[in-house]
Amino acid sequence: MITIIDYGMGNLFSLSSSLMRLNAPFIITSDPEVIKFSEKVILPGVGEASSAMKNITNYGLGEVIKNLKVPVLGICIGMQILCNRSEEGDTECLNIFPSNVKRLCGNGIKVPHMGWNRAFNLKGNLFDDVKDGEWLYFIHSYAPEVCDKSVSYTQYGEIFSSSLQNKNFFGTQFHPEKSGEAGEKIISNFLNIK
Repeated sequence: MITIIDYGMGNLFSLSSSLMRLNAPFIITSDPEVIKFSEKVILPGVGEASSAMKNITNYGLGEVIKNLKVPVLGICIGMQILCNRSEEGDTECLNIFPSNVKRLCGNGIKVPHMGWNRAFNLKGNLFDDVKDGEWLYFIHSYAPEVCDKSVSYTQYGEIFSSSLQNKNFFGTQFHPEKSGEAGEKIISNFLNIK
């Protein structure tokens, strides 16, 4: 069973709709015991990093998430809280991805970064049959730095990690559930990872 973690920070409708289109059975829960025995886990997120980490702590999910051995996909804030730390609220995160999350900056850019942008240097199973330079949907003000676990990058002002992978943990700064056919392919690829 696929588990979507509900920790009070996700817009779950789009993600649920995407999984239903793929005929993928799922549950939405914050129960640590259910999460521990899932086949795949998705950690969505919309909002602000310090609030997200506070909720993760309040739900008792930090260690549960860190100890998962099944494929885990963090989306947007869900990916950011898998990083070392975030400038947003000066937040210590779960330290799964060796990257720090920084506020977007650069000459002439508007923050938040909102809309379609391209992801380059796609690596790994998450991007099987997705073309390099694919257009994907973003909405964020902070993003992880490029590091040795980056599996795609995007430029908006400066270059940032638009996706990360460390062992069984995957993360996307973009919203695959809002990224049309390419995004649906990325979710399908995640569901097929063993």
